[in-house]
Amino acid sequence: MISRDTAKEHIRELLEYIGDNPDREGLQDTPDRMLRMFEEMFKGYDPAQKPHITTFNNGSDGIVYDNMVVDCGSFYSVCEHHCRTFFGQYWFAYIPNRKGRILGLSKIGRVVDYCSSRLQVQERLTHDIVEMLAEALGDENPPRGMALMMKGRHMCKESRGVRKQGVMTSTYLTGIFKADPRAREEFLSYTRDAL
Repeated sequence: MISRDTAKEHIRELLEYIGDNPDREGLQDTPDRMLRMFEEMFKGYDPAQKPHITTFNNGSDGIVYDNMVVDCGSFYSVCEHHCRTFFGQYWFAYIPNRKGRILGLSKIGRVVDYCSSRLQVQERLTHDIVEMLAEALGDENPPRGMALMMKGRHMCKESRGVRKQGVMTSTYLTGIFKADPRAREEFLSYTRDAL
């Protein structure tokens, strides 16, 4: 791993490479600001910042839940090909196993943020999130199925190259969401209603 000073020098060199003067007033602190931004944006590389995913025994509070649970929110990530932002909305659903565990709802968003905080492609991001949540729920009595849909705008497409606005959709389905068209359609109906 390179030192912070070396990284700052490389940023100065990049500023010179694009034709600017890293010593002018507006850019003097830019290398340091960029490094602080990188530490924030790429926390997904730091295992110490991996979220603790709280789960509970299904039925521990007197209610056994085996219907669909759906959560939605926003995400921000950075494309690994051009280091440009991509961002949008996600919809996550799972059907708990009656003898398994249930997720603490706020943990879903934390996992989305952690996995998004790496250089990514949207397809891998979708997979990483579901796999991390599935691991937290365990193998003994896994959920009956998990589903994630992500819809993202990619600045590598909109601000360079073809410069076309659009939305990329990626999904990752397991268990009943993959095998049963009715469960899949119920999940998809929530994503349509949320738009």
